[in-house]
Amino acid sequence: MTRVAGIDCGTNSIRLLVADLDPATGDLVELDRRMTIVRLGQGVDKTGRLAPEALERTFAACREYAAVIKELGAERVRFVATSASRDAENRDDFVRGVKEILGVEPEVISGEEEAEFSFTGATKELAAHEHLQRPFLVVDIGGGSTEFVVGEEHVRAARSVDVGCVRMTERHLVVDGVVTDPPTPEQIAAMRADIEAALDLAEESVPLREARTLVGLAGSVTTAAGIALGLPEYVSSKIHHSRMSYEQVREISGRMLTATHAERAAIPVMHPGRVDVIGAGVLVLLAVMERIGASEVVVSEHDILDGIAWSVA
Repeated sequence: MTRVAGIDCGTNSIRLLVADLDPATGDLVELDRRMTIVRLGQGVDKTGRLAPEALERTFAACREYAAVIKELGAERVRFVATSASRDAENRDDFVRGVKEILGVEPEVISGEEEAEFSFTGATKELAAHEHLQRPFLVVDIGGGSTEFVVGEEHVRAARSVDVGCVRMTERHLVVDGVVTDPPTPEQIAAMRADIEAALDLAEESVPLREARTLVGLAGSVTTAAGIALGLPEYVSSKIHHSRMSYEQVREISGRMLTATHAERAAIPVMHPGRVDVIGAGVLVLLAVMERIGASEVVVSEHDILDGIAWSVA
């Protein structure tokens, strides 16, 4: 077994996985998995730069993660950064800060590389489920972008498009610096049109409609699954590999887009950092399911973070 640490720094959150991996058997023994909402992508869509306060929130999380990695004695560390740091003019400030804290340089990967990691992390266990039809369509709904990957055992086609829960919220639901509470029908329609255009773009290179099993990843999807299950608190083991029907996703999407901030915040499985962006995230999932005619989505807690860890091993 090789002890490794993988860090995934996205637009909305930064996550750490420390695990013992056996590449020969495919076994992964999780030692520590944690997530911190840092909103690194705050304002990037508008300014093109990482905000100083967003960088400081991210560096504070990195200092916490460095202590965990040292305590558990991970032999190798890989830090992958995604959408927000790809887009930012001042990403050198981000790279320099991370290297000083963790001793490794963050790899600002392309959307296609991001999709490869997501597919590996999401499907490595599912490949053993013979009742699940191939090909898989893995949809990773992040803060700034969404990755679409179609494949069987390996990736056949992948595409990253710039629709994510944070980007859609900031672009369509923020007025004078404040998130509309709740959104207007006109705002929701504009957001939906943006998502549909992104799906058109994804379909230019990824055969979305050929998929026989839809696998959904990331916080918007897992939070929706927790709501669908009626959990009194977020329990990863119950959410992992659960299934949501199209009807459940449609109902949750409608509820999140008509609820007030206070009503969404009162949902037991809702992380405080997702309260304002969950509506946009679930709307992306709903649009995908309608586009491909999916009757259900398999929810995975294992995603790009696990893919990063496997790439280290």
